Parts: sequence; structure tokens; C-alpha cells
Amino acid sequence: MTRRRDIQKHRYSLAEIREIMNSMKSLAYMETRKLSRFLKAQQAVVTSIEDVASDFLAFYPETLPDSAGTHSLFLLIGSERGFCGNFSHQIAGVFEDSPQKQRGEQPHVIAVGHKLHTLLHTEANDTTTIAGPGVVEDIPALLDNMLDVLLALQEQHGVVSLHVIYHRSNDEIVTKTLLPPFGNLPSKQTDHQDPPLLNLQPEDFMIELADQHLFAALHEILYTSLMAENQQRVMHLESAVGHLDEELSELDRQINILRQEEITEEIEVLLLSTSSLDDKQGTTSQESSQTDSSGHG
Repeated sequence: MTRRRDIQKHRYSLAEIREIMNSMKSLAYMETRKLSRFLKAQQAVVTSIEDVASDFLAFYPETLPDSAGTHSLFLLIGSERGFCGNFSHQIAGVFEDSPQKQRGEQPHVIAVGHKLHTLLHTEANDTTTIAGPGVVEDIPALLDNMLDVLLALQEQHGVVSLHVIYHRSNDEIVTKTLLPPFGNLPSKQTDHQDPPLLNLQPEDFMIELADQHLFAALHEILYTSLMAENQQRVMHLESAVGHLDEELSELDRQINILRQEEITEEIEVLLLSTSSLDDKQGTTSQESSQTDSSGHG
């Protein structure tokens, strides 16, 4: 009885954990549905800006900033919450394998996400930590904070090169250079014969366009990373829930076996009690018969 009750208590605890994990999985799935709408719109914005930049640079390539002698910054997008496997470990690993780290450089790091902060093997004064987003509604405030940090670092180091490492999907990690801007754009042959009509000087137009691109690209990266994080969380929790379901089934089997054993023992005790009672009744009847015989004598 005691063993069965202990197993039942354990099963009850596991069932509670299973319900919590299943709820977390459902919330993560709902978050991916929300993010899919935001992400498509933001990807369209970034593509539009890069198309404009390609047309503009076809006529004004000299406005593209030079990347020589810039101070390297790395923006690493990890996870604020857990239950998403080795999401942040993979980001930290890619950073440690980066060409800058392999050359022995110590670039300044902006680490986004609590789970990432403790994984980086950099000096404390070379790392800026920022809380990551838990849900899509957290991203605007996070982006404002991130841009304030970038502005402060630009004022401190002058011209910088910004490399972002983030998850594009469950099994793909991307390193993208956002500053200097448009350095990764493929060369494009424009169909236009005349340069675009500008209301600003080409250099000023490039500065404004680069600012808009940085803002839009960071938006897209944060949406993409959070989407990949929640997709990985859904898979991780689904596997955990499946494992708990198997364990609960095994505990149910053990409880049933123990209950059957208890019933068998109860039946055996009952049969023994009945047999003992029958023997006692038989002995009493025999003694009564002997007493009656003696009386007749």
C-alpha cells in the first residue's frame, strides 16, 4: 500500500509538470504564429531598402563607406528564457570560431539574452549585456535599447564594423555584417540610364538610407531569432512532453500491478479468515455434539 501511494504521489507531480510543459509548448507555438506575420512584413521592408540601395550604388559607388581600420563589434542574439535546447550555446560557439577571435582579437560584444551572458569567454569590460525578448511585444523596447548601446559605442570607438550572429532557423546560424552598410549586397546592373533624382547630396542620402536599413535589418533579425527560438522551444518541449507521457504510462502500469497484488493479498487474507472461521465453527459444533452425547448418557 505504501509503495503504491508513493508512486501515485510521484505520478501526480509528473502529471503537473507535464501540464505546465504542454502549456509552455502551446504558448511558444502561438508566438510563432504571431511572429510569422511580423516577419513577412519586415522582410519586405528590408528587401525594399536593399533594392533602393542597389540602384543608388550603381550610380554612386563612392558613397559606400570604407571598412578599413574599423573597430569590430559583435551583436550576439541568444535566448532570454530556457527550454530551447542549446540555442545560446550554438551562438557562443560560432562567435568563438569567428575569424576575429581566431586571430586573437578581443572585439566588443553586445550579448542579447540572459542565457547567453554566462556562456561568453570574454572580459567583462568588453561585453555589454542586454535582456532579450520573451515575446514579440518586447522587441521595440529592446531595439531602442540596442541602438542606444550602438550609438554610445560609435561615439567611443569612432567608425565600427557591426557583425550580427543569430539563428535564422532551427539548424541555421547566420553571421551578417550590418556596418559598414550594404557591404554584402550583390552587384546589380541597373536598367536605368539616368541616376536617381535626389533631394539630398548623395553622401547625405547614403547616411539616411544606411540608418533606415540598420533599423529595419535589426528588426528583421530580432523577429527571425525569436521565431527560431520558439520553434526550437516547441520541438524541445514536445519531446519532453512525449517522454513524460511514456513515464506516466509506465507508472500507471506499476500502480495497476501493485493494486492487483494488493487485491490478491486481500482475497488471500479473506479466504484464510473464512477457512479459520469454518474450522472454528466445526470445532465448536463437534464439542457441542460431544456435550450433548454426555448429557444423554
